[in-house]
Amino acid sequence: MSMIRDLRAVVRPSSRVSLRKDTSPSYDTTRAPGSSSAVVDCAVYRDGARVHSAGPLTPQEAMRLVRRDGGFVWIGLHEPTEAEFAGIASEFGLHPLAVEDAVQAHQRPKLERYDDSLFTVFKTIHYVEHDRLTANSEVVETGEVMCFTGRDFFITVRHGGQGSLRALRHRLQDDPELLAKGPSAVLHTIADHVVDGYIAVADAVQDDIDEVETEVFSPGRKGGVSRGVDSARIYQLKREVLEFKRAVAPLLRPMQLLSERPMRLIDPDIQKYFRDVADHLARVQEQVLGFDELLNSILQANLAQASVAQNEDMRKITAWAAIIAVPTMVCGVYGMNFKYMPELHWKYGYPVIMGVTVALCLGIHRTLKRNGWL
Repeated sequence: MSMIRDLRAVVRPSSRVSLRKDTSPSYDTTRAPGSSSAVVDCAVYRDGARVHSAGPLTPQEAMRLVRRDGGFVWIGLHEPTEAEFAGIASEFGLHPLAVEDAVQAHQRPKLERYDDSLFTVFKTIHYVEHDRLTANSEVVETGEVMCFTGRDFFITVRHGGQGSLRALRHRLQDDPELLAKGPSAVLHTIADHVVDGYIAVADAVQDDIDEVETEVFSPGRKGGVSRGVDSARIYQLKREVLEFKRAVAPLLRPMQLLSERPMRLIDPDIQKYFRDVADHLARVQEQVLGFDELLNSILQANLAQASVAQNEDMRKITAWAAIIAVPTMVCGVYGMNFKYMPELHWKYGYPVIMGVTVALCLGIHRTLKRNGWL
């Protein structure tokens, strides 16, 4: 246990920084020389240390060293084609179904067990910084990390421009005691790294939701009805939260399986740390589900406010139409060409009719005002 007591300090940054302060994606598409142009890095690790070679290793050369001298090989690939991945898949005996998923991408987070390997899919989430949320704003950007975990190898296949594992590899190399635990230690570190990213993104999305919620329920024009919030902005944020939920929710069960069921490819000392990852993931899942429900309420409240505002406008239009109806009726009556009409030839007939009309209009206006229609 003393060998891994500092595990969490290694796999997590010493302090979390809000993604709003630094949300630029870690692009890492550097290709190392080797048998496959998709290979980003290929190294052999023995007794917790990287085995240095005279030049870049191909996956086949790395595996020969491992079989001869022990240790394990860690190969990182970025968006390999089927042809580029075929040689590696054959060398390490990867299952064809898992290979197909790794090449095609767009998979749900999952854990699949094969005879000599575990295949794990993670969805990485990156918060897209924006000055103001609009109806077309992209809030989260997703990528994928597929992991093949074997007895003496670990292969990562990344899809998307973000989610680089270079810094994570360097942190692991700085902790020989942890890296000596083998491929399962790398799997846990990646899982913990991905889930930590979820937590940071959830905090940033919470700020966006708070901003929209404040605008919806802030006092607007007369009557306290906010008229400045576009429902399309709320709907767009809801769609981005749904994308976030698709990354988080399916991953919880695989992390629970890794923490609860003994697996021969997972070191017993490492397995218990997957429970911590599952706990953090469950908290993020609850948070994301809360986002979805809150956005539903905000959207409904905004639509209700828009309906109230429209009803208020219609009441005002109706009220003014009722007031205008009085002079319209009087003018319509006296506009008819009849010879015998009341007060038609009286000297004070015109001012009396005008006075009565104005009095009626003022009376209607006062009544409607008192009833809140104006």
